[in-house]
Amino acid sequence: MDLSAGNSTQIQTLLDHAAHGDDDAYGELLARASERLLKLTRKMFKNYPHLRRWEQTDDVFQSAAIRLHQALSQVRPETTRQFFGLAATQIRRTLIDLARHHFGPEGHAARHHTDGGTSGGVLRNQPDHSAKPESIEAWAELHAAVDALPPDEREVFDLAWYGGTTQREAAGILQISETMVSRRLHQARRHVYQALHGERPPLEE
Repeated sequence: MDLSAGNSTQIQTLLDHAAHGDDDAYGELLARASERLLKLTRKMFKNYPHLRRWEQTDDVFQSAAIRLHQALSQVRPETTRQFFGLAATQIRRTLIDLARHHFGPEGHAARHHTDGGTSGGVLRNQPDHSAKPESIEAWAELHAAVDALPPDEREVFDLAWYGGTTQREAAGILQISETMVSRRLHQARRHVYQALHGERPPLEE
């Protein structure tokens, strides 16, 4: 189940139930966040077939999911906006940790590197707007670049990318117009694009 599965009203209902001691309701929200984390992990590692297999079979992903659950359980948000913001932040940090874990000198990526047929390095400094991050190092840089965005741009990017919401859903959660969401998302993508020296942020699923 995706983090954005169900509308914001349903998510708010789960949050309300959780606030009144319904652990099953919050468990459902944690499950959605974990599923989103797994989906983005697979996307990040798609050019690394060995890593995809390891993420599904060893305890690396499970450890990351446990950290995600702990972080989301320590501060229980009361609104849909707070939940998406907290979940996105923790998912982003977890993905950075996973990327560094595998890309470091002792990581699986260093010992079993598979570049998916790319050449010339990750950040090729070329104005190809169809380019996307193609190595785990580039993904780590993307997540770090998102962390550095202005708060309003980061919030919209978080909803679109880490939360998987549509622009209409994001507008409802933030209580702003779809036009404003589109504008902020465009600005966020441009800033991340610049930070990655020409790698286009992959918002599409």
